[in-house]
Amino acid sequence: MSVEDELRQVEEDLTRLRAQTKDLRDQIGDMGATDQVEIGAMISMADEQEELIADLERRRDDLLRRRDGG
Repeated sequence: MSVEDELRQVEEDLTRLRAQTKDLRDQIGDMGATDQVEIGAMISMADEQEELIADLERRRDDLLRRRDGG
């Protein structure tokens, strides 16, 4: 897989994860005072997705440096 292909895949993954995380956080906000265990699980899931996003952003930055010769 070329660096360009990897970059394209990482960007697609970032777009998908950001949308999923936003939707998850929106759902949490819309739930109000309901099941606290469920809300806690959803917050945890959103936090894990944000960690994945940070990892993918680091990967993207590394690929950009490789592509640009740096």
